[in-house]
Amino acid sequence: MKFKVLNLKQQNESLSSVIELLDESELPEGDVLIEVHYSSLNYKDAAALGNRGIIRKFPMVPGIDLAGVVIESQVPAYKAGDSVLLTGWGIGETHWGGYSQINRVDSKWLVPLPKGLSLKQAMSLGTAGLTSMLSVMALEENEITPNSGEILVTGASGGVGSLAIPLLVKKGYKVTALTGRLDNSEYLKELGATQILERSSFLIQKRPGRFTIESEAFAGVIDTVGGDVLAAALARTKYAGCVTACGLVGGTDINTSVFPFILRGIHLVGIDSVKCPSAKRERAWKQIATEFPLPILDKITKEIQLQEVPKYAEEMLAGSGLGRKVVALRGI
Repeated sequence: MKFKVLNLKQQNESLSSVIELLDESELPEGDVLIEVHYSSLNYKDAAALGNRGIIRKFPMVPGIDLAGVVIESQVPAYKAGDSVLLTGWGIGETHWGGYSQINRVDSKWLVPLPKGLSLKQAMSLGTAGLTSMLSVMALEENEITPNSGEILVTGASGGVGSLAIPLLVKKGYKVTALTGRLDNSEYLKELGATQILERSSFLIQKRPGRFTIESEAFAGVIDTVGGDVLAAALARTKYAGCVTACGLVGGTDINTSVFPFILRGIHLVGIDSVKCPSAKRERAWKQIATEFPLPILDKITKEIQLQEVPKYAEEMLAGSGLGRKVVALRGI
């Protein structure tokens, strides 16, 4: 069986992406063989193609998400014809990823496609959708309800932000969107944000002798940026509020203090979608299928071809990407 992949190859310090025709015998080990219909483009995928340290062993097929149909299975949990999806677990990093028309994977990584979702919708959501759902679940687990107050979503124009906003709005929350690109304001309002804040004016100016704490504004925060944006969000979170952190595009250091935690009892919750336990992962996907306003995916998703992935990855790294990109694998 021959199939196409987007393969990353390294020679000396340079990295190149090539579309190759390979044979089934070249696939990695695994107990389920899948015909991949769709993948998606996430920031981590863009960083992999940009040679930013995501992948350390080459050649490697990137793509941290995939959705498709089982061709063969060595386990009773799945049979030929089953629709499945896979996000995380190291695919596209240490294991052959989703930018391949055929893949062989470990069955323990798979999630049955939830009722109500198509394969394309699953990848319109992908890792970004799972991350946004896990973030909302964390807010709910920390008793942040729509009556608690506004929710701030940072990096609002990106994948996680674009999905978190309509998910929160459908659940009844009032959402403020933080962005570095005010030209996306209308887009964010269409997603349901009631207030748009510009990132540079949101950051805290360093003031010697002052604590990193500001006036209370938000009951909860879904932060996709990290760095100074996360510090500023913590400083403005209300008493007993909850801040979820899932991104690092703004930096890995947090210039804050203990005061948001010991004076306001704020909860800072890390969100990991890579190794999220299977039971919680399946529960999150089932909630997505029933709670996410699926029609909005048509507005925020662009379908691209495998050969277009490098171009859109470069755009994403430059900070000019918007919404979600779904990678079509069939018929190429």
